[in-house]
Amino acid sequence: MQIVPPIHPEQHALENLLAARGLTADWLNTSNGDPYSQPNIARYSIIEASKIVPFHYRAAQPSLPAVRNWVDTLASQALTAAAERGSHVASVLRGPSLLLLGVTGVGKTHEAYGALRDLAITGVLANWTVTTAADLYAALRPRHGVDSETEFRRYRDSRVLLVDDLGAAKPSEFTEDINFRLINHRYERHLPTLVTSNVRPRELRDRLGDRVASRLNEMCQRISMKGEDRRRGEAA
Repeated sequence: MQIVPPIHPEQHALENLLAARGLTADWLNTSNGDPYSQPNIARYSIIEASKIVPFHYRAAQPSLPAVRNWVDTLASQALTAAAERGSHVASVLRGPSLLLLGVTGVGKTHEAYGALRDLAITGVLANWTVTTAADLYAALRPRHGVDSETEFRRYRDSRVLLVDDLGAAKPSEFTEDINFRLINHRYERHLPTLVTSNVRPRELRDRLGDRVASRLNEMCQRISMKGEDRRRGEAA
């Protein structure tokens, strides 16, 4: 890894994220010539995160303690595993998953991208793959010139995966097969997965099927977010 030049916290809307962790811009931009230092990895991760976080969520930060705790757990486990194997870089390889439930517009996607950005400043590497359920199905539908299985493995094997709006699509044999293969693979290998859904807890089995709902319940900490559609308030 190369030394990453200093970055301006305001450019990436990091002031509040840093403050919440008791960190400063001086810490973030510390450069002692070590490409594997936590500040250097944090700078690298912040820049990489900015490439995949949509503009609308460019300043997102987690507000729920449970989401912050999930980020802390992933970072702590990565640091511990790196120390045990004598690695220079702490990377997220295994860990718990998280399921955010709530009505449309309650802030689930904001929390999810906030978690992504928060993990970036911890100084551990987390190679995220981000998709909505609708985009996932569209990417995997058989079509000429595209190897759907190769595309599927990109999501299946991602170090950290965010699937937004799971269960929003009308169930079909195709979506049920994709959901099961994806969730089962990540369940068996303890690959960290962040899922958001506007499906009510008692309706998970009806929308996603028994096998997927059962695995999600075991592999994920479930957080039910309360509130009303914030987008309606913004529009008003």
